[in-house]
Amino acid sequence: MKIRSAFLALATLTAGLASSVSAATETYKIDATHSHIQFSLRHLVSKFSGSFSTVAGTISVDRENLEKSSVDAVIDIGSINTADEKRNNHLKSPDFFDFAKFPSMTFKSIAWNKTATDTFDVTGNLTIRDVSKPVVLKVKLLGFGEGMGGTQVSGWEVTGTIKKSEFGLAGPAMLGKVLGDEVAINIGVEAGFKK
Repeated sequence: MKIRSAFLALATLTAGLASSVSAATETYKIDATHSHIQFSLRHLVSKFSGSFSTVAGTISVDRENLEKSSVDAVIDIGSINTADEKRNNHLKSPDFFDFAKFPSMTFKSIAWNKTATDTFDVTGNLTIRDVSKPVVLKVKLLGFGEGMGGTQVSGWEVTGTIKKSEFGLAGPAMLGKVLGDEVAINIGVEAGFKK
């Protein structure tokens, strides 16, 4: 009888701990309508910029320990916009993203390192075309609040730099002196609580 009681007590404690762990993690779904993904790079002696309008994914957050957070995002290459249709199509061609073969790029975090109260160096695997490499993004938590219809939302700012040549995006040799290799990334994310 004592063994059975002890077993029941242990089972209850384990269930309680599991419940508290799961309750600590909140999952937010990225809202593409209220998010933006922008990039810029050198063109000759100036710069040009573009964006991707379609993104999906989730951010899992432990508010008590934000370094336990994670993000998993997918960006639709077909949604690229550089304000020039000819350039958009060239970027989607095999010279660059090869959209027909690789319709999306992905980012999956593997570590969040706190750098200040609400800022983090987030390391993750970025996959473009058939190349996957670890990159570090600067992430700032803008806060949590109430959104439309009372839904809980979270806001984030993300910046970083990658070298396009490392992901097979160097383009034709004739553009080598025209386009810079470093691509600056600027992302704003609003994500709604996922029940």
